[in-house]
Amino acid sequence: MPLLKFDLLEGKTENEIIKMLDVTHQVVLDAFQVPPGDRYQVVTQHKPYEMRMEDTGLGFSRTKNQMILTVISRKRTKKQKEQFYHSLVTRLEKECQISPRDILVSFVINDDEDWSFGFGKAQFLTGELS
Repeated sequence: MPLLKFDLLEGKTENEIIKMLDVTHQVVLDAFQVPPGDRYQVVTQHKPYEMRMEDTGLGFSRTKNQMILTVISRKRTKKQKEQFYHSLVTRLEKECQISPRDILVSFVINDDEDWSFGFGKAQFLTGELS
């Protein structure tokens, strides 16, 4: 946990997606200090007409590499989020050639009772996870 949902325009290769997921997982580990096996990532590729990302009036355009990353997570500090945003765009640009202008990130915050990792249990509430 967290659960990361990537929405991309179709056309990425398997290797490109694997690299993007690996880089992003390392950023999660660094920013949120979660265990290495705490990895939940989902990628959905869309046809160009199925995804719109405009600039919200900031005056820039996006490319075919645009992505929306939804981070579903327990509450994180402002400092953790800022580190995550910065490290994410820096590393994705360097290692995956995805421009920082093409990356939109949104956090959806939830609580311990909102997670079941299997077996019909809320493992944070049962004490199986902390």
